[in-house]
Amino acid sequence: MKNVMLILLSLVFATISSNAQVAEKAEDISPLLNGETFPDAFLKSPDGSVHNLLEILKQKPSVVLFYRGGWCPFCNAHLAEIQEVQNEVVNLGYQIIAISPDSPENLQATDEKQELAYSLYSDADGKLIKAIGIAFKAPEKYSGMLSEKSDGLNDGLLPVPSVFVTNTSGKIAFEYINPDYKTRLSGGLLLAVLKNLKMDN
Repeated sequence: MKNVMLILLSLVFATISSNAQVAEKAEDISPLLNGETFPDAFLKSPDGSVHNLLEILKQKPSVVLFYRGGWCPFCNAHLAEIQEVQNEVVNLGYQIIAISPDSPENLQATDEKQELAYSLYSDADGKLIKAIGIAFKAPEKYSGMLSEKSDGLNDGLLPVPSVFVTNTSGKIAFEYINPDYKTRLSGGLLLAVLKNLKMDN
């Protein structure tokens, strides 16, 4: 019996570690799929306060954006495009949150520059990005900058830019993930998706 328990525990830990691996390149990621549930995580807001992810998602159905950082012009353009449809997204009953490996101070700089009406959160050590399966090893040229932008917590990973739509339990109802960081889900397509989703709680 003891041996069976040890085998079961080994399988559990193997599953957890496989889900938390960092892919060699963006094309090799293994993200959570539709119908799966976000793991719990603690994130920091621009003021440095700590927030529980599942508590945030409980508030309403959510559009969760993962972006590379405020240093990325493609990310900034996407954040701005989502801002343009933010009121319509809220009117459909959703909240928008955006998560990156940036430190809270760098989130604040992005927030002030973009004047965003939705919330930004820091996953500077990449634990959530790894757990969701969208982390990959950043090219060597990024490593120093990523460390600086994360206050030394990011050891050289990037998220594949992604959009997830979840219900209030954190269950994924829709996802858009593209290894080409230059290609993003448009605001118009996001609205079309949200209008057609039948969300359960």
